[in-house]
Amino acid sequence: MNDTFAHVELTWIEKRIEHWIRFGSIAQELILDRRRRILSFPPDSVFAFLRWAANDYGTVVSCIDIVRVIRPDEPYQTVPFVRPGGESLLRQSGWPKVRLVLEAIDRVEAIGIDPVDVAPEHWRHLHNRMLAGQAARPYTRDRHHAWLRRRAVS
Repeated sequence: MNDTFAHVELTWIEKRIEHWIRFGSIAQELILDRRRRILSFPPDSVFAFLRWAANDYGTVVSCIDIVRVIRPDEPYQTVPFVRPGGESLLRQSGWPKVRLVLEAIDRVEAIGIDPVDVAPEHWRHLHNRMLAGQAARPYTRDRHHAWLRRRAVS
C-alpha cells in the first residue's frame, strides 16, 4: 500500500456494522475477507465516509465524515478507521444530521457537480451551520466556478 495515501477500512456485517464511502475517487482497493476491505485515496482528494452500527436494541452509531487526504508532513485530525487521518471538512453524527448531509450531497449531484470537486469551504460551511442549527447556503454552479478559478491560480 502507498504510504502517502489515506487508507479507509470498510466493514459490512449485515444489520450490525456498515461502513461505506458515499463519494470519493478510489485509487486502490485491498480485499481482506468477505466482510472487510481497505480503500486508498491519494493526497488532496476528498471523500465521504459513513459509519453505522446497531445492536439488539437499535442504532448505536450513525456518523458521516467528509475528509480531505493530507499531503506528507501536513498536520491532520484522526478519523476512526482512516489511517493516518486527514483534514476533517465535516463531521456529523446522529441519523437526522447524517440524513441532512446526504441530502446536501444529493443536491450537489443534482446540479451536475461531482462532490469530490466541491470547494472544501462548502463542506466546512455546512458543518458549522449545522452545529449552529442554521440553514446553510446552497452550493451553486457560480460558487463552483469561482472555486475552480481560485484553485487554478493558487
